[in-house]
Amino acid sequence: MNEIIENLLTRRSIRTYTKEQILDTELAAIIEAAKYAPSGGNSQSWHFTIVQNEEKLNQLNSLVRESFKDLIVDDRTYRSKIAGKKAAENSKYNFYYHAPTLIIVSNDREYSNAMADSSVALQNIFLAAHSLQIGSCWINQLTWFGDEPAMREMLTSLGIPENYKVCGAAALGYAAGNQPKATPRKEGTVTIIK
Repeated sequence: MNEIIENLLTRRSIRTYTKEQILDTELAAIIEAAKYAPSGGNSQSWHFTIVQNEEKLNQLNSLVRESFKDLIVDDRTYRSKIAGKKAAENSKYNFYYHAPTLIIVSNDREYSNAMADSSVALQNIFLAAHSLQIGSCWINQLTWFGDEPAMREMLTSLGIPENYKVCGAAALGYAAGNQPKATPRKEGTVTIIK
């Protein structure tokens, strides 16, 4: 099988990491891959904020836990937010799964293609990481809570431009344990018209 397609088909979300930090050369390769993602009109307006400082990561985690505490849920609330709110009640909760590296991808909130461009860059991050035997997982919480005042203040302190919104984040690190098996792919998701 073509190695690129094999990389696509074998990548899984990893939620358990060793404490060992990824190498600077690996991080540089992953970020370079992210910067080569396609973007609307070749705007390249994304911003990549890499957090490897444990104290800063813990501060972000505390803010996420507070945000979940204040989150009001009803029958229309996205099920992952409901699950996150319940999980965050546990003092051991960690939204980035204790990964040693968190890459926050943000983009200009006035740019209509911000989420699409940032999502493609995140996909490049995940695939590049997997090709280097580094585990990864998409992280949503900073997108959900990024505009809350305390969180926004923290994000600004990390160098995320004021006029940028968080579009997603990637937890990165060496996997602790076995890689999860793929769940079956859903049927009925493809239509071909010739």
